[in-house]
Amino acid sequence: MSRIVGTVRVVGAGLLGTSLGLALRKHGIDVVMADTSRANQALSIDYGAGREAAEGDNPELIVVCVPPDHTAAVVAAEMRAFPAAVVTDVASVKQVVLEELRATGLDLSNYVGSHPMAGRERGGAISGRADLFIGRPWVVVTHSGSNQKAIDLITDLSLEVGSVPVNMEPIEHDHAVAAVSHVPQVVASLLAARLISTSAQEISLAGQGLRDTTRIAASDPSLWVQILSSNASQVAPVLKDLAADLQKVIGALEAPDASGALTTISRAIEAGNKGVERIPGKHGGRHTNYSTPVVMIDDRPGQLAQLLNEVAQIGINLEEIKLEHSPGAQIGLVELSVLPEQEEKLVSDLTARGWRLA
Repeated sequence: MSRIVGTVRVVGAGLLGTSLGLALRKHGIDVVMADTSRANQALSIDYGAGREAAEGDNPELIVVCVPPDHTAAVVAAEMRAFPAAVVTDVASVKQVVLEELRATGLDLSNYVGSHPMAGRERGGAISGRADLFIGRPWVVVTHSGSNQKAIDLITDLSLEVGSVPVNMEPIEHDHAVAAVSHVPQVVASLLAARLISTSAQEISLAGQGLRDTTRIAASDPSLWVQILSSNASQVAPVLKDLAADLQKVIGALEAPDASGALTTISRAIEAGNKGVERIPGKHGGRHTNYSTPVVMIDDRPGQLAQLLNEVAQIGINLEEIKLEHSPGAQIGLVELSVLPEQEEKLVSDLTARGWRLA
């Protein structure tokens, strides 16, 4: 049975808004999609994310999914239009939004900020997915004026779409996302920018490491200008620390024969090992160093599906999967992450079934 019984009004038919609508509709919840762009709204509705607003709509919950620069103004407008509704937003910065709302003088007891830690490098309604939030943290950002009913409803919303609710205060949230989301975006973008002056022949040598570290560099610049400027006070200190660490490595590389240079480089890599170990792995638990056998498949329809079916027949549970194509060859490289104790059986059985392992 659904935790939400009334209508949910979603304002903003982009990636998050459309994905939220699709996820709620799967549970039979009445969803109204609203967007200042009629084209975006129509596309989201065509995808099945909800319906158009109708006279007499009285939403139980309003979720504002617009860029950070507009979030506070839209939240305020929705609160004035539907004073009985609980209102939340999904902006990736919270303190500045709360401060702007407090400046309006509105009663904020029915407002609770939130932030689903989910997304894709591609935006817009066309990228919406009903499973976008499954297993992802959904931060419920309470403030001193929030009433318990509103907090409970936003918590129910996160659970409804398969997320894991996490309670934080605004400044605590902003500090956290600076480290785990905003700084990684800057680093990925700066790294990818180095490729502009790199020759096509050099780029053709790129492997999965470059793809992994630059994937999010394809994100929308206009959106990230808003996010980074809104959370500048939290992002800048982390970047300064990163710059200091980078300068130490640069100094060591400029004089690799100097006393302590190799130790500096080694410690930088070792610190990265320790940091990676702290990233939650599958189901939110401690990161596990999985075994990663690589299977070569032909670049033709049905090969990947056949491989995954046979892995299931063998009885091995995959923790992660990555697909890479070999440059200049019609071969796909499928990296299968499994628990170390399962690697020998997986490799043996796949080999016996005729699969080629790299």
